[in-house]
Amino acid sequence: QVQLVESGGGLVEAGGSLKLSCAAPGNISSLNVMGWYRQAPGKQREKIATISSGGSIIYANPGKGRFTISRDNTKNTVYLQLSSLIPEDTAVYYCNLITMTPMHDYWGQGTQVTVST
Repeated sequence: QVQLVESGGGLVEAGGSLKLSCAAPGNISSLNVMGWYRQAPGKQREKIATISSGGSIIYANPGKGRFTISRDNTKNTVYLQLSSLIPEDTAVYYCNLITMTPMHDYWGQGTQVTVST
């Protein structure tokens, strides 16, 4: 069982920044895609961004221009830099890992981000 360990959430004032981290174990397939999603209360989970093991990045609408995804393949860790935060960014942020061999989908436990006015 692959466990993803997330960290970096918390309470921040509007306009502030946070950096989220998500570490995967070292024995995962080297061919994979890691990403970040979020779910606000009463809303569906939505994609923020994904990054492949080769470095290809896709951003979805949430946080576009304000959030930056990156990864360190030597640590099997993906990061999400949140900048210029607004109260509407308040949500639980989830890390996702898709491995190709074998094909499998994993989720982190989620980390709460709360943006105050």
